[in-house]
Amino acid sequence: MRFDIICKPETGARAEQALANVQRALAEMGVQAEVHLFRDRRKMVDYRIYVTPALIVDDVVRVAGRVPEVQEIKAFIAERPRYLQSDSAVA
Repeated sequence: MRFDIICKPETGARAEQALANVQRALAEMGVQAEVHLFRDRRKMVDYRIYVTPALIVDDVVRVAGRVPEVQEIKAFIAERPRYLQSDSAVA
């Protein structure tokens, strides 16, 4: 699983808050994932993002223009097929 947070180069606190929320959700659920913070306008153009910060989960833009809440991120993790398969194998 891969999380990308994309923001403008001059953006500060909102991008850091989004990163902290993603890391907290992953830690609470015990899921390992790649987490990247990009401060790059080219990435914004590639994903057609016009407002930041944006959260991308496995190459799908899930949130743009606001900081996602921890519970919302947990819902994104829970609906991913790979997470559900590994969760069912343990149960």
